Amino acid sequence: MTTSEDAIGATFPVPKPLLGRILDEGKTVFVKPSTLRLKPGMKLVFYASHEDQGWHGEAEVESVEHFTNVEEIIKKYREELFLTPEELRKYERDRAKWHSRGRRPRPWMVVKLKNIRKYPKIVKPKRFIAVSGRYIKEGEYREILKRTGI
Repeated sequence: MTTSEDAIGATFPVPKPLLGRILDEGKTVFVKPSTLRLKPGMKLVFYASHEDQGWHGEAEVESVEHFTNVEEIIKKYREELFLTPEELRKYERDRAKWHSRGRRPRPWMVVKLKNIRKYPKIVKPKRFIAVSGRYIKEGEYREILKRTGI
């Protein structure tokens, strides 16, 4: 199992229409319930879920913050968020339905992105990408870049 110490980055599935907001429209703040430990300098490789599945691009993690309240996230990052305020509020409501009883919900991980780039070619991963995401090691990252033609 890869830990955050072995990893140079992480990958998360994002529905393709939302992914376009980061890769094409310049949104620079990615929000997700915290499942992995990201640090500044790590790579975030974006996997399109649903249609056109595969890795579509990447960004460098500039900073990571954790929040327990979506309204605080909206107040601080409204224009930079890859989700609209309404979408983030809906995500919060839906998340409450999935939440396990007796456990506190995970905090929201807010990742500020820089050096965003879209890959010239979509790359299919060899392994399934769960909704919680997973770490990426150096060798796998090099293989992704090679397969994209970068």
